[in-house]
Amino acid sequence: MPHARPLPPTLTDPRPLLRSGPLSPSAHAWLGDALARVAARPTAIRALFPAARRHCGQARLDAHWTADEAARAALLTALPLRGRALADEVKGLYRHGDPAEQRAVLRALPLLDAADAADAADAVDTGADTGGEDLVLVLLREALRGNDTTVIESALGPYGAARLPAAEYRQAVLKCLFCEIPLDHVAGLDVRADHELARMLVDFAHERIAAGRDVPPDVWPLVRAFPAVATTLATRARDLAPTRPEAAARALAALAVPEKPKEEA
Repeated sequence: MPHARPLPPTLTDPRPLLRSGPLSPSAHAWLGDALARVAARPTAIRALFPAARRHCGQARLDAHWTADEAARAALLTALPLRGRALADEVKGLYRHGDPAEQRAVLRALPLLDAADAADAADAVDTGADTGGEDLVLVLLREALRGNDTTVIESALGPYGAARLPAAEYRQAVLKCLFCEIPLDHVAGLDVRADHELARMLVDFAHERIAAGRDVPPDVWPLVRAFPAVATTLATRARDLAPTRPEAAARALAALAVPEKPKEEA
């Protein structure tokens, strides 16, 4: 008998937090009734999901969850659906939701994946239709096409970042730079940063230097991790020094290389 996959170690299940957290008696009562209604009639979630903040508030439960996000995640896990039916319902909630609702969907994806894993394993064995496109990737891609930085960050948590294909992960890192999202908010860079990402960051940095602009400081460690790539950027920065001396000097200092090669010193 297949077993559901465990949750990522960085994710806490919000349901115990809701039971022990700072919800008022009326919020507990509302949530209990809402969960029962969703379990009995899945389409009830369409009205209850947006109402969670009004009834449960926004108190922070831990580093990962606020009360409204946790309540919405609990509602999603109460859905008695699997495969295509589950995917369609969750996609609808995401697409019709505001950014807070979209964040809750993205953060709840590991819970849904764990609940649905046994069904997915059975479907692979039997050739059954589980819903076409991977639900997680569909929602991650939609989040990354948008411009709400909080939604983008939620998409690039440990679970989402691990699921993105390499090329899409690299593009997501670049999008964070353009949206001024600090790269320490992006999960997985310690293991997923590679030579190609460093090369792309060199092109990004070169454009910033050529425009006389600062390069975000969190770019430099990723470039320096690949010395050949860092050398390429240093050469390009020196070429820009006559027209952009200050920006070039800042870049070379960040790369920890002299403004002129040793043979020219």
